[in-house]
Amino acid sequence: MKNLTRSLLLLLVTCVLPIFTKAQEISARQDKFYTMSGFGFSVPVGKISANARPKFSTSVGANFGLGDGGLFLYPKISLHVFGFDNPIREKENSYYLEKGRATTYLLNVALGYRKIINKFAFYGFVGGGGGFVLTPRVMVDQESSIATLNNKTNYTGIIEPGIGIEYNLGGANMFFESSFMHGFSKLGNQAFNTVPLTIGIKPNLSRLFNKK
Repeated sequence: MKNLTRSLLLLLVTCVLPIFTKAQEISARQDKFYTMSGFGFSVPVGKISANARPKFSTSVGANFGLGDGGLFLYPKISLHVFGFDNPIREKENSYYLEKGRATTYLLNVALGYRKIINKFAFYGFVGGGGGFVLTPRVMVDQESSIATLNNKTNYTGIIEPGIGIEYNLGGANMFFESSFMHGFSKLGNQAFNTVPLTIGIKPNLSRLFNKK
């Protein structure tokens, strides 16, 4: 799993670094580069809420200022953990599973706009990406009576609009963010729709890149 996380972070940096370098050349704005890390939980909505329950979430990413206005590029990696009941019997010896756990590994790249008012900043964004959701299942060998618990990998694309608010603490911003995440693939026969709620810190590293 550590190798997977490193690979996703490398992909994120490879995708956004050329765009950030170009923005750095044309912009002297003070909110040009933030890193971000947050935690919270993600609330399933719609039919999937009958089988999924929020547990905890974490996310890491960055904000790259584009131009001299409020536009910014917002790539992030999200891990959401849900309590999950698997109601799908995929084979004759697949059993209903209660109180399992489902986990997402999702990469999203969004375009956003930030408006700064004194120590506060308000922003919105919309983006898309994809990844996979691990859902639990139990298989029972009828002859040996041995039960095996494993995960099914469900690949999906996503779209994610959201809004947030920041409060400036000097060298970093505290933020609260909410979004709506829609998956284009279903988990079993249920659409993947969830509302992530995240609180965290965005260190402002813009001074490291501003030209003297």
